[in-house]
Amino acid sequence: MTLLSFMLILTGVLLNAGAQLLLKAGVNKIGIIHLNPAALWHAGTRLAFDWHIVGGIALYVISVVVWLLALSRVPVSVAYPMLSIGYIVNALAAWAWLGEDLSPLRMAGIGVIILGVYMVARS
Repeated sequence: MTLLSFMLILTGVLLNAGAQLLLKAGVNKIGIIHLNPAALWHAGTRLAFDWHIVGGIALYVISVVVWLLALSRVPVSVAYPMLSIGYIVNALAAWAWLGEDLSPLRMAGIGVIILGVYMVARS
């Protein structure tokens, strides 16, 4: 894998992770969204104008463009497992930014993911 290919994959993964974090920050403002028409309408109108949600969607769109650039250079059997880097980024960022739990078992899982991504990248 070339450096450019890896940088495109990493950029796509980081954009996707950023999108997830922004979306979560947006929904945290309103709490659980209940599945009835009135609650869905109320939540939808609030979320449609929240900068976290709009920013998250924008990052998703950009990440798709970057991902297409990466897929044009790298086999999907190599590129797709690299999305696991997003799990690592999201777990650490959610812990630091959103105050989510990062237990020893989760840290061990992250270690396994890092090892797997390394092995795929080297194959």
